[in-house]
Amino acid sequence: MTHELIFRTLKHVVALVLATILLTGCGQPGVQESVPTGDEELAIASAEHRSGIQVTGAGTVVRLLPDDDEEGRHQRFILVLSSGQTLLVAHNIDVAPRIDSIQPGDSIEFSGVYEWNDQGGVVHWMHRDPRGDHQPGWLKHDGRLYQ
Repeated sequence: MTHELIFRTLKHVVALVLATILLTGCGQPGVQESVPTGDEELAIASAEHRSGIQVTGAGTVVRLLPDDDEEGRHQRFILVLSSGQTLLVAHNIDVAPRIDSIQPGDSIEFSGVYEWNDQGGVVHWMHRDPRGDHQPGWLKHDGRLYQ
């Protein structure tokens, strides 16, 4: 086995153990079952290389990126979660309003679809679906909801 395969397998095992502990409370009497927080849910999704998962969470803007103008216009920025995981946010500004006042250091709450990649992942679909086929998402910055 290569070191990379061993590391990926170990990450998967750790994520499964963490999920089991969080969801079952280790089977100890008197321990309430818990639901993973956004950070925990995203850590599990990342460790398991899962995609297409509706997630909710919050993070701090660490970097603003140029807009992506391919296949629809997207405002892009990098968030760091309290766990240390980073996420690329791809906010569709053809469907939802741009967040003009965003700056590094700002707090952002989000609800959208997580897609795994080896750099921490991407969150998108933080807007309403014009066709009504998809669960709506959102971004929240300085008390204002963007969707």
